[in-house]
Amino acid sequence: MSERRRFGDSGERLAVAHLEAKGYSIVERNFRVREGEIDIIAARDDVLVFVEVRIRRGDSAGTAGESITPAKRKRLLALADAYNQQRDGLPEQRRIDVIAVDLSLNGRLLRIEHIENAVDASA
Repeated sequence: MSERRRFGDSGERLAVAHLEAKGYSIVERNFRVREGEIDIIAARDDVLVFVEVRIRRGDSAGTAGESITPAKRKRLLALADAYNQQRDGLPEQRRIDVIAVDLSLNGRLLRIEHIENAVDASA
C-alpha cells in the first residue's frame, strides 16, 4: 500500500470515529464505480450522507476544507447518483458532506471539521 493511500486511510479512520461519536451509523466505505470513489456512506435520522474525507498535513497548500474544487463537487454529485441507482430502499433525504482533517507538519491532529451539505446540486 502506498504512503499516500495509508495517509488517506488514516483520515478516513478519524472521520469514521468522528461520525460514530456524533451518532451516525456507517453504511459503507470506499464505494467505487468508474467515476471514482465515495469515501464513507453514513446514515442518521433517516438521512443518507455521502462523506468526502479530505486530509492535509501542514497548511502550505491551504486547509483540507479548501481543497474541494468545482470539478470534485461535480464528481461527488455523479458518484452519489451512481450509488442511488445501484441501491434500493434508500432514505429519501440525502446530502453530501465533507470531513476536513487538518494535521500539523509532524502529524498531530489539529482539527476535524464536519461540513454538512458541503456539496449540493445547485453548486
